[in-house]
Amino acid sequence: MSAAEASRALGVSRATLYAYVSRGYVRSESRPGAARERRYARADVERLRRRTEARRDPDTAAARALDWGMPILESSITLIAERTLYYRGHDAVQLARTRSIRDVASLIWTGGFDALRPVSSPGSRGGRGDDQGLPFVARAQTRLAVVSAADPRAFDLRPGAAALTGWRILALLAGAAARGRRTSGDSADQTLGRAWRTGTRGVDVLRAALILCADHELNVSAFTARCVASSGSNPYAVVIAGLASLEGTRHGGASIRVESMLNAIRRAPSIRTALRERQRRGEAIDGFGHPLYRDGDPRATALLALLRERYPGSPDVAFALDVVQAAAAVTREKPTIDFALAALARVLRLPAGAPLTLFAVGRTIGWIGHAIEQYQTGQIIRPRAKYVGVAPVSV
Repeated sequence: MSAAEASRALGVSRATLYAYVSRGYVRSESRPGAARERRYARADVERLRRRTEARRDPDTAAARALDWGMPILESSITLIAERTLYYRGHDAVQLARTRSIRDVASLIWTGGFDALRPVSSPGSRGGRGDDQGLPFVARAQTRLAVVSAADPRAFDLRPGAAALTGWRILALLAGAAARGRRTSGDSADQTLGRAWRTGTRGVDVLRAALILCADHELNVSAFTARCVASSGSNPYAVVIAGLASLEGTRHGGASIRVESMLNAIRRAPSIRTALRERQRRGEAIDGFGHPLYRDGDPRATALLALLRERYPGSPDVAFALDVVQAAAAVTREKPTIDFALAALARVLRLPAGAPLTLFAVGRTIGWIGHAIEQYQTGQIIRPRAKYVGVAPVSV
């Protein structure tokens, strides 16, 4: 941030801002190409602003903490920066291009790339012939409940044991998504690629998508997962709860709206006109603008770049990029991971609902990581409520 922006955000003079810098409260650095200008760390300014607000109005600060506000739990899994995302200090975009699903799961669950060593690749037990008509989330939840009841290791919540259970769960979800077409030894990306007949290029893209969806700090589904884990419930229950939360249209389910929007726009003679008509009707332009990324969602940027590299002649890639360009002109917003997943599904000719399925399978890695972290704290998550109802009647 510039000095003017930082001073305005804090509600202080520049002299006070400089005093904060000298005391180490706010980091600053010289601006490239402008030796006499400095810029100030946005994260430090925001943290200082929230701290000041909390002192002035504790009730308001507490309420905001649950809505894009102060973090309420400590975690060493994921860091969201302005331009990228890190899993335990590693750039998630680089991991998506260079590492396997097992590597990233191992990193998130144990802190090391090679610490997760399952004795054998788990099968997709729990398949039921009568659940094939269910949507993916309901089918996955049903199978998780069935397998959990028969898994004698489900309640071993020690870190290593929970990680092995997580690996079994990940395989189970991939099998549910593939409707039983899973080959022993396949990882989640291979299972989905085989079921959806994407070919080798497609498997690479699916792997990147799953890794980029693996975690995103304390979003609503991760917080739900941690709450369930804090009660002592097993990892199967954690993932069942995470799936229930993810399915909501304001979280992972947003990709369903993006799919519908893209289908409608594809038939329009002008993309930009179609987007403006949506605005005129009061409809949202779904899949654009993420509150945590001022410069655009790096997960979407990485996934769209990979699609452009792997499918350079695809008309669906060209269409997706045209939508991005038109949306930038109409809304001045950049695409989110929800848009990128919907674009991926069009390019690879995946079945309807595939973006949510990819999101869910990938995010399972993060839910298990948060559960393991929460088990180790031994604490229960129990916020207090500020009562605003009818005052008690004195007798």
